[in-house]
This record gives sequence, structure tokens and C-alpha cells, in this order.
Amino acid sequence: MKPSPIDTQTKLVGLLGQPLGHSFSPAMHNRAFEALGLNFCYLPIEVADENLETVTAGIARMNFAGYNITIPHKIRIMDCLDAIDPLAQAIGAVNTVIIQDGRSTGYNTDGIGFIQSLEITSGLTVKDRSVVILGSGGAARAIAMTLAHRGASRITVCNRTERKALALSLDVNRQGRDCCTAIPMLAGPMEAVLGDTDILVNTTSVGMHPQKELIPIKETMIHDHLVVCDIVYNPRRTQFLKVAQQKGCRIVEGLGMLVYQGAASFQLWTGQEAPISTMFDAIQP
Repeated sequence: MKPSPIDTQTKLVGLLGQPLGHSFSPAMHNRAFEALGLNFCYLPIEVADENLETVTAGIARMNFAGYNITIPHKIRIMDCLDAIDPLAQAIGAVNTVIIQDGRSTGYNTDGIGFIQSLEITSGLTVKDRSVVILGSGGAARAIAMTLAHRGASRITVCNRTERKALALSLDVNRQGRDCCTAIPMLAGPMEAVLGDTDILVNTTSVGMHPQKELIPIKETMIHDHLVVCDIVYNPRRTQFLKVAQQKGCRIVEGLGMLVYQGAASFQLWTGQEAPISTMFDAIQP
């Protein structure tokens, strides 16, 4: 199908951040719009921090259906919006904005994207499951908060700096459900928890290109009953996932989170279900 011509009826969406040269989002979303014959166009829009408020105020008065937000604006954008979804408020960051009648509402689809990728790829639902999260940054926060909202029985945050893991666990318990604990990234506590865990998630950058041979924990801690997930998608199959697969674990690649969080944004803007296979095809290396 040929792409729709750009005209006065074209709905614009985009990605606000800086820098954006690495982003897969324009290719992924424009291919999806084309596949469904939608008169939408997705633009990369590099915005410096000091211009964010001016740019978003202008976008709200233009023919934009909404936009994505990425580094470094996911937190600061919250001060520029008219309303924020409760889950995004709990997460403390926004990655998707919809505009209706000039009003901007912020959402966070990162955690939703991760859970959809996990459940569809592994066949395992997160409700009543125990999860260990490695790392305590922005992605860990989105995933932990969304897991709590989706009914995970136990969430354990494990980080090299224990106070950061503790701070995140307290936030999850206060704003989500009382289901989260923190442990240091040490062999004893980790082995004790992982023996009774269903899902193990790496949200750190360990194993990302160019340090592709690194894994975030010792191989001996990876047990065959685990579903092992990595949000790193370059390389697509990290060394962590390779080791887990060799040990008999079900694995979930990071590329799925990228696509499914984009699909959730797509549905917010268009009201239509996203063409998942098309989006995957658009970002294949």
C-alpha cells in the first residue's frame, strides 16, 4: 500500500528528545500507519531542555494527535501537560502524550510494553508471579510499578547500590501495592530469592553493545525454571539470554518491549490496534 500524501488532513505525531539519530520509532510507526492506510506522519523532533515548554505548547495548537517523549525529557515533560494518567504519575515519568481539543495528557507505555512482550513471548502471565528485577533506573521503575498494578505476587529489586533499590521498592509499595522488597546484588541474598522466582528481568545496560560478552549476574544463579528477560536490544540476543537459553530457560528479547510500548502508543493516538508484525519487520537489523 502506498503511503498517504501529506496534506492538511494529515495527523502528525513525533518523538521529542535529544539526540534522536539512533531511534527506530519513526521507521516503525510510519510503516504501521502505511500498513493500515492511516493519514498520519511520525517525525523526529530534537528539542533542547530549555525549549521543551515552548515546543510542547506549540504542538498542542497544531495538527498533532500526540507524541512520544524520550531521554532527557521523560520527567520534565510532566510539568508541561494538562493531565497525567495515574500509572504514569506513579511511575514518575511520561513517554507518550495524546492531544485532544488542545489538551495534553501523559501516559507511560514502557511497563505495559514490557509485560505484553513477556506474556505473549513466554506464554506466562504476570499475575501471582514472583519477579526479580536487576537494576533500579527509569526502566526498572516503569516495569516494577506496572507489575504491581498487574498483580505480581512478589517483586524484588536488586541493585549494586542497595539504597537505590530500597528507594524504588518503597515507592512501589506506597504508590502501587505492598509487594516489593529490595536486596543487594550479592550472591547470598540473590541465590536465596532466585530459587523461588518465576521471572528474572535485566534492566541494566550490562551486555549492551559494545560490551556484548558481559552478563549482569553469575551464570550459576540462572536456573532452568526461570523466564529470563532482557530489555537490551542491541545485540538482539544478549549473552545473558544466550546463557539462559542454554540452561533451558524461556527467554524474552528486549526488541519486544520496544515494539509493544510503541504499539500501545499507536493505539492511544489512533484508536486502532497496531500491526505488530509490521512494526517488528520495520526495525529488523
